[in-house]
Amino acid sequence: MAMHPTTPDPFLFPSEDERAALDTQLGARLRQARRAVSGGRVTPSGDRAEFRRTLAGFDFARPRPPAEAAAWAIAALEGGLVHMTHPRYFGLFNPAPTFPAEMADRIVAAFNPQLAVWSHAPAAVEIEAHVIRAVAARAGLPSGSGGHFTAGGAEANFTGLICALTAAEPGFGEDGVRAYTGLPVFYASRESHLAWLKIAHQAGIGRQAVRLIATDGGGRMDPAALERAIVADRAGGAVPVMVAATAGTTNAGMVDPLPACAAVAARHGLWFHVDAAWAGALIASPRHAGALAGLERADSATIDAHKWFATTMGCGMFLTSQPRIPADAFQVSTDYMPSNEPATDPYVGSVQWSRRFVGLRLFLSLAAAGWAGYATHVERAIGLAARLADALRAGGWRVVNDSPCAVVCAVPPTGEGSIGAIVDRVVASGEAWVSATRLEGRAVLRACITHGETAAEDVDRLAAMLNAQEQAIA
Repeated sequence: MAMHPTTPDPFLFPSEDERAALDTQLGARLRQARRAVSGGRVTPSGDRAEFRRTLAGFDFARPRPPAEAAAWAIAALEGGLVHMTHPRYFGLFNPAPTFPAEMADRIVAAFNPQLAVWSHAPAAVEIEAHVIRAVAARAGLPSGSGGHFTAGGAEANFTGLICALTAAEPGFGEDGVRAYTGLPVFYASRESHLAWLKIAHQAGIGRQAVRLIATDGGGRMDPAALERAIVADRAGGAVPVMVAATAGTTNAGMVDPLPACAAVAARHGLWFHVDAAWAGALIASPRHAGALAGLERADSATIDAHKWFATTMGCGMFLTSQPRIPADAFQVSTDYMPSNEPATDPYVGSVQWSRRFVGLRLFLSLAAAGWAGYATHVERAIGLAARLADALRAGGWRVVNDSPCAVVCAVPPTGEGSIGAIVDRVVASGEAWVSATRLEGRAVLRACITHGETAAEDVDRLAAMLNAQEQAIA
């Protein structure tokens, strides 16, 4: 008879003393990495071929001590990332995380709860539900609203579409698009996040079901064009199901006219969804929350905690004023699950089944700072964006977006044709990270304040770099 091991692998499950020592070493090494990132390049360094040769050395035939492997991984990440945790990363919407969110990840990793059902993780499920209710209330959604945490905005938006399809045709859950008398279609602005195309594909209604509505010249959906599209689709035999307004477009941070979009959706009996993945954090600030007027009329909404709420990655939220609909849309019953309660068991009211306890990230951050702390965080970023815009205007640039958020889109004195070269030079320097994009068909340079510790000096340094590179090209 074959003999089997009788003790755990010491590298996978070290003793308590060894774990304590490894925790201490890891903490010290991460603190060192944090200092190195803040004072170093924003962009990756090193040779790709050399890195791959080193990586190939991990053939997994020879065990390596955890401390050695962890040190190698940290060093690899230090030199192998665009550092969103750098104060001069002026890029996309993924900021340096709050420290309470980092603490949450460590706590959750230690307990590793499974959030499919309430009975297996009652404390975790209740904490997440409490945070969702608090965010929904802050967003102005009516009493009784609900929702759940998601892996990110794409999942939350997908959930909104599935809810819209289910609300419009109850037979969709069993029969899919065959339950409809015509092609189901939905509407988003042409400046929206084009994950909607993937979402339509994933939902089985096809990418042609996405109607990209014209904007008003400033990056916001045109309600009159939306109205015309719905009328034309109905006349042509299609079945409109949802209006998806955007609060905080990716390119320019623009907010669609939410009250007008809500009115169009209501007039035609459509589900009204608001993709506020980034700008949803404005709800924290009494000074700026008015930019989201109309959000309270949403049937559902997306807010990503890992964007402007600055938790660690993979922490989206789906909010809904009609929690019965996702309970119908995602209902499933099996013998191996201990219960099937839509009001309490996450797996029967959401896309995911097994799921990490991601909501603790926002819970600890809100518990530590409160809404007032997040208001400071949001308002500070908006103020720094205004400072950058002023500095660019002083250098002859044209700021071409009028966003209530912390993003600046600008065109240099030398015109759109020089934007790519300016961006390439700044990024190649490693001193900062900005991007080139398009707004209303025009090339623009885009800079977004994402880091909660970015200082006025960092903004001034970016403006000086942009002006210097523009003059060098001119």
